Amino acid sequence: MAYANVELIQALRRTAARLREGSDYQWGHLGMCNCGQLAQTLTGEDRHAIHAAALRIGGEWEDRVREYCPDSGQPIDAIIRAMLGHGLSTGDLADLEDLSDDRILRRLPSGRRYLERNQRDDVIEYLETWAALLEEQLRERLLAAGHAA
Repeated sequence: MAYANVELIQALRRTAARLREGSDYQWGHLGMCNCGQLAQTLTGEDRHAIHAAALRIGGEWEDRVREYCPDSGQPIDAIIRAMLGHGLSTGDLADLEDLSDDRILRRLPSGRRYLERNQRDDVIEYLETWAALLEEQLRERLLAAGHAA
C-alpha cells in the first residue's frame, strides 16, 4: 500500500474530482486510463505526453510498471519514477489500472467488492476510497507519533 501522505491523498481526490467533472477518460489510452489520470495529476504532464511516453516501449501500464527501471532513460520510466516519489509503489499502480487492491475493495462505501476497471464511476469510487484509507492511515501514524491529527 502507498505511503500515506497529504500530497498523495490530495492528488487522488483531485483526480477523482476531475473525472467526476467530465475529464476525458478512455481505459485503452495510456494517458487517459486509470494510471494515466493519476499520472496527469502527479506529474503535470498532459495525456498526450504520457501516452506518447508509454508507446515508445509499448504495452499497458501493468507491463510498464512490471518492467520499470529507474535508470532506463525511457520517458515512461521517468513518469513512473515521479509517481513513486509521491509514495506509490509499482504494485499500487498495477492495482490502480485494474482497480484490484483488496484493501481498497473491502472498504468501498457501495458495498461492492468488484469494480470494472474501465468504468469512470468505478474509478472515481476506487480513488475516493483509497484516499480515505490513506487519510486514516496518516491520522493513525500521526497520533502514534504524538502529533494532533
